[in-house]
Amino acid sequence: MTGNADLIARRERLLGRNMSLFYEEPVHLVRGEGVWLFDADGRRYLDCYNNVPHVGHCHPRVTEAIARQASTLNTHTRYLHEGILDYVERLTATFDNSLDTAILTCTGSEANDVALRMAQAVTGKTGVIATDHTYHGNTVAVSQLSTRMPPVGGFGGHVRHVPAPDSYRPLGGEPGAAFAAAFTAKVEEAIASLEASPHGFSALIIDPFFANEGFPELPAGFLDGAVAAVRKAGGLVIADEVQPGFGRTGGHMWGHQKAGIVPDIVTLGKPMGNGHPIGGVVAGADMLNAFRKAFRYFNTFGGNPVSCAAAMAVLDVIETEKLIENAADVGAYAKAGLTRLAEKHGMIGDIRGSGLFFGAELVIDRAEKTPASTLATKVVNAMRERGVLMGKLGIHQCTTKIRPPMPFTRDNADFMLSTLDDVLSGL
Repeated sequence: MTGNADLIARRERLLGRNMSLFYEEPVHLVRGEGVWLFDADGRRYLDCYNNVPHVGHCHPRVTEAIARQASTLNTHTRYLHEGILDYVERLTATFDNSLDTAILTCTGSEANDVALRMAQAVTGKTGVIATDHTYHGNTVAVSQLSTRMPPVGGFGGHVRHVPAPDSYRPLGGEPGAAFAAAFTAKVEEAIASLEASPHGFSALIIDPFFANEGFPELPAGFLDGAVAAVRKAGGLVIADEVQPGFGRTGGHMWGHQKAGIVPDIVTLGKPMGNGHPIGGVVAGADMLNAFRKAFRYFNTFGGNPVSCAAAMAVLDVIETEKLIENAADVGAYAKAGLTRLAEKHGMIGDIRGSGLFFGAELVIDRAEKTPASTLATKVVNAMRERGVLMGKLGIHQCTTKIRPPMPFTRDNADFMLSTLDDVLSGL
């Protein structure tokens, strides 16, 4: 079996340098099953990170659907096929009645790219607002939204960034109404700035769970003021559901439902086909038709029969295995376990999350809330050494990212929590 050093050297030679790898000692994976991953030496790892295999690695119902359709037909949407129609009909039934049509893509990046152009087609303007610690993909258009990797040549001038919500250190100084009002005020300032520019204001794009920002605990109605400001200015609200969607947060199918808003456009990605490349844009018919009129758009693989079969099987599994209910139950159980760990370990400053997307912000000093990014990196690598895969994210890169496949159980949570207890004790 080829060793890691040889594989890494081969990657650099064939795929180029600076391709990211997880962990100080990368994992050479060869197989997945449910919530488990297996390396080349046969070692088993509990997957507490990956939302792409949403209903579990290599779920037999999804793999069978892919194989069956691939052995029958796979082509593009310039021919008639019922698969895409059946899927979009079932998918849109999970949304508000105003969101009743869809464009299927291959990735979430492409979906967000289309959503931005859809907003341009509807409003006739190009200015966009995003948070200052967001990520919405890697096309030329959506890379303009991220401040973590500024685009070559700088930003185009049509994007305004507002402070990412941080419930641990809330804008406005208070965690409730003042926090929401302060965020709304920043959105209003950004709208005014864009409207005073040649670009005008077309859309606010957010992940309604603010996953990359560190999934802050937001008060009920937090986004109401910002959404009202957007609508008053004639702009659109785009909800990026790549991470919180398909029941991830427990109790709701979509993150925007949990947040209590109805967006104008919704974008989908990673979990949609359980690893099969499919994404989507959901909107009202008028908006979608305005996009079709303004842009000549076609995607050879978007909405192909095999991808649609995979995506339909994912919906089947979510429903039949009651995975949204499982996310709510196991997520609450795991967060309670983190709370108990916080009583023992002073480096746990804040616990947050919903459903099967939760974690803890690690700090050097609780009183000062000093971020502990280096400590978080040590924790993530120590967990990997002990057979648990997780990550870190957030504004200060010190929040543990625990986002396992949806069949994650209480027993799995217990194993993760006991391992984390050991790691924190060692540090």
